[in-house]
Amino acid sequence: MVARGHFISLEGGEGVGKSTQVRALAAALRARGHDVVETREPGGSAGAEAIRALLLDGDASRWTPGAEALLFAAARADHVAKTIRPAIDAGKWVLSDRFLDSSLAYQGGADGIGEAVIRQLHQVGSDGLMPDRTLLLALPEAEAAARAAARDRDGADRFGARDAAYHHRVAAAFAALAVADPARCRVVDASGAADDVTARLLAALDGL
Repeated sequence: MVARGHFISLEGGEGVGKSTQVRALAAALRARGHDVVETREPGGSAGAEAIRALLLDGDASRWTPGAEALLFAAARADHVAKTIRPAIDAGKWVLSDRFLDSSLAYQGGADGIGEAVIRQLHQVGSDGLMPDRTLLLALPEAEAAARAAARDRDGADRFGARDAAYHHRVAAAFAALAVADPARCRVVDASGAADDVTARLLAALDGL
């Protein structure tokens, strides 16, 4: 019987380096002999990638917060069913650039929908699946904003384009989520050289 794999999510606001670190952490785990699947949200499966375009394109007010929450939950349901669960069941490590905590922080927290509603949607769509460990990349807000601006020179997506007050609420919501679930969440300093951040992420996987 194949041993169950591990599911790891990387979380944080705009500009903290999640996408870069998913690739680097995956490479480090492969070097240790693990079979790793890299994925992202919204996206990670054919159906979820189709929804991704709806969520990220257009102006900031294209969807109401409620519509966004439903679209994210639908994308996540397909992602879990088609990509994440099969990989875990096959004994692989799954590294996801964002998962439920992003919906909790953005729609649940910054948009004011509330944590309970987001968790209920997740229970219906994805059977309540949670990562084995969530790595929350943390940067001072000014530094994260500068990195995001440099990354998005050709134009930010609908979320990156929102104002500083919105991103402050997102950061506060992420911090509260980490405090509320210390068994799953690890806050990782995302400042400094990328290799140093990767080493901190590996250390935060201690025990898995």
